[in-house]
Parts: sequence; structure tokens; C-alpha cells
Amino acid sequence: MQPFRPYLLGLTLLLLSAAQAATAAATRDAGEFFDQTFGDFTEELETARDEGKQGILLMFEMDECPFCHRMKTTVLNQPEVQDYFKEHFLIFPVDVEGDVEVTDFQGNVAPQKDFALKQFRVRATPVFAFFDLEGNMVARYTGATRDSDEFLLLGRYVVDQAYKDTTFTKYKRAQGEPDKP
Repeated sequence: MQPFRPYLLGLTLLLLSAAQAATAAATRDAGEFFDQTFGDFTEELETARDEGKQGILLMFEMDECPFCHRMKTTVLNQPEVQDYFKEHFLIFPVDVEGDVEVTDFQGNVAPQKDFALKQFRVRATPVFAFFDLEGNMVARYTGATRDSDEFLLLGRYVVDQAYKDTTFTKYKRAQGEPDKP
């Protein structure tokens, strides 16, 4: 039987701590993906224009949604995703079950749940809805993307205004991306 070597335990714990630190450094909190808002999207449009953004991205979500959780823990927390989307959009979450009132792009006030369901027919989550600087929805993606690369491609699809000429599926194919995992 081998004698207990406390230095091996210390070395093992040190290596585990280093691995966790490296993993944490490679990701960020998904909360950093979203901008702060008081829920007045007419004001947010003005801010987006003033800051030279391309538009606004809304993530319609709900607490119990496993696909929302997966997006937050595997995609929206990635530094390259956060950097790209923050460069081009103001980004806000909308709780599809929420009672907090928001002001829509036309100045109408409604609870988040009515804003989501009645105005945008959100029935499944997550939904990523992209709006131009006039408050017009220009692209919509329902569900979780396969990975951060596909989500970045979705961002480029909107930034490059490819939505004017083709669907996201066709855009992905033209970029050499597969449709399914």
C-alpha cells in the first residue's frame, strides 16, 4: 500500500483550480449580453441611433425554458458573441410571462406577456427578434442555435442585411453551414 502523500492532494487541487479558472476566463456571465433598460423601446431606438447601432435585438424568454438556459450558458456567455452583438445592437430580454409594463416601438404600453404574445405571437422560447432603427422587425429566429458559430452567423445575416434577399437557412447554406447538427 502506498503511503499518503499530502503534496499530491495539494497538487491535484491546484490543477483543478487552474482548470476552473481557465474555463471561467473563456466565458462571461450571460447577463453581460443584455443592456439595461427601463422598458421604453421608443427611447431605446433613439439610444441605438445615437450610438451608431444597427438596431435592437430582443430575446423573448421565460424562466423555465431549457433552451433559453442552454443559450445563456453555452452561447450568450461567449466573449466573441457578446463583443459582436454589443457592437451592432442594443440587446434586451423580454419575459413572455412577465407583468412588467413596457412601451413598444410605437409608444403603446403593455405588460411584457401581452407585448410578446399579442404583438409578436411568441408561443415558444427563445425567440430572437431583430429590429431596425425604425422599430420594424427585420429578422426572427425561434429556438436555440446549434452553437455560438451559428448564432454569430445569425448576427452577420442581420448586420449584412441579407434578410432583404434570402432566408437565414439559405444564407447558412451559402456560407457553407449545415442546417442541422
